[in-house]
Amino acid sequence: MASTTQPAKTAETAQKTAPAPSKQRNMVIAKVVAILAVTLILYFMPVPEGVDPRGMHMAGIFAGTILGLILQPLPTASVALIGLAAAMMTGTMAAKNEALTGFGSSTIWLIVAAFFIADGFLLTGLGRRVALIFVSKLGKSSLGLAYGMALTDFVLSPATPSNTARAGGVVYPIVKSLAVVNNSEPTTDESRKRLGAYLSLTAVQVNTITAAMFVTAMAGNPLAVGFAEKQGVHITWGTWALGAIVPGLIALVVMPWVMMKLYPPTLRETPDAPAQARQQLKESGPMSRGEWIMLVTFVLLLALWILGSTLKIDATSAAFFGIALLLVTKVLTWSDIAKNSGAWSTLIFFSVLVAMAEHLNTLGVIGWIGTSVSNLVGGLPWAVAFVILFLVYFYVHYLFASNTAQIVAMYAVFLSAAIATGAPPLFAALMLGFAGNLIGGLTHYASGPAGVVFGSGYVPTSEWFKTSFLASLVNVLIFGVIGTGWLMLIGLWR
Repeated sequence: MASTTQPAKTAETAQKTAPAPSKQRNMVIAKVVAILAVTLILYFMPVPEGVDPRGMHMAGIFAGTILGLILQPLPTASVALIGLAAAMMTGTMAAKNEALTGFGSSTIWLIVAAFFIADGFLLTGLGRRVALIFVSKLGKSSLGLAYGMALTDFVLSPATPSNTARAGGVVYPIVKSLAVVNNSEPTTDESRKRLGAYLSLTAVQVNTITAAMFVTAMAGNPLAVGFAEKQGVHITWGTWALGAIVPGLIALVVMPWVMMKLYPPTLRETPDAPAQARQQLKESGPMSRGEWIMLVTFVLLLALWILGSTLKIDATSAAFFGIALLLVTKVLTWSDIAKNSGAWSTLIFFSVLVAMAEHLNTLGVIGWIGTSVSNLVGGLPWAVAFVILFLVYFYVHYLFASNTAQIVAMYAVFLSAAIATGAPPLFAALMLGFAGNLIGGLTHYASGPAGVVFGSGYVPTSEWFKTSFLASLVNVLIFGVIGTGWLMLIGLWR
């Protein structure tokens, strides 16, 4: 009996588990069909007036690539390369001067450099030491750690025009170290959800807020100020900062708590962590040669990023100078750089998306979208029209791989449309300016900081889209309601 029953159970179990591969295969097929359907529908749409004949082809391939990144029938970099191949083979993008332009983007290479700088923190142990210091001061809870990162980002933001440098070169290495110290790595769901996923995604959302608070906190903000000036709206550094300070500070206080509710870590309370951290710091002894070199390099990089506009040194050049110092002093080796798969994968998928987004603008697709939207709200009361314009400007960023790219493509169009409906020009210019930063966390390709954090592997695509959309609603409410009231109160409503 026993000998015949056991095989029967095994066979029954096998029958129950057998459909799993088939079900998984069917899911992949369904995803591919959906991607192809969206791509082909847009690809063969009639070309609107003012749009290049290749425009809708590019829109279809771009939309299909984005959907592929969301559904992920294949890994991220693979989807991006397939989309790029489709664009080149159909003649939608020329290989020589269109398809590969994203690989020459200094912002993308700054993201890649940030990965290697983070490696320096981890390999030397300096990141662990800094993390232990943070834990010893704020480590009684995961929420306290998140507020520590938020404070760091806020203090640096007025003097760091590159939000990617700030998030990727300063905050991200500390977040990664804090996660690793607390046994949270992107190797398994259980491990990443322990702390790293929460801190990583919260850092991105916080960065969008600090970038919105100062003209000098994000590279695209001065462009917005320039576009506004051309339409007769004068915005000074002080005007922007005064307009953003109240909604910005409230958002900074609220966001880590909101993320704790939306995307909670499994590690909530760590009452013994401060004492343990102090003990580990004591056991670590004095700083090593590698740690000192990493610290000096880090301080030098921070100075170059802050003073970059004065010294005429851009953030990417400074980052590669820092990497060169780490290589010369053998704190990093080429082997360390070569095996950082996250950095190279990020280079591929982000370069492809940036090139596609820029090409959409060149072909007139983005301009057509902006013009169509402005025409739709022409007869509405200005307050209603502005709310619609603001929300469209905010969420159209799902089509962009860069804050700055969207500002260049659409800020002037939407500001002009808002003013035409009767919206107070300064109010409209500031609110759209703030939005141009808050959009940076919507997707894993929405901005440089998002690219850095996504490459770490802590936050899967599906979780990123869902959580970041909900977080964006919080920012929209804070800046839309409290921000509007504040601008009215201080007389920036004109």
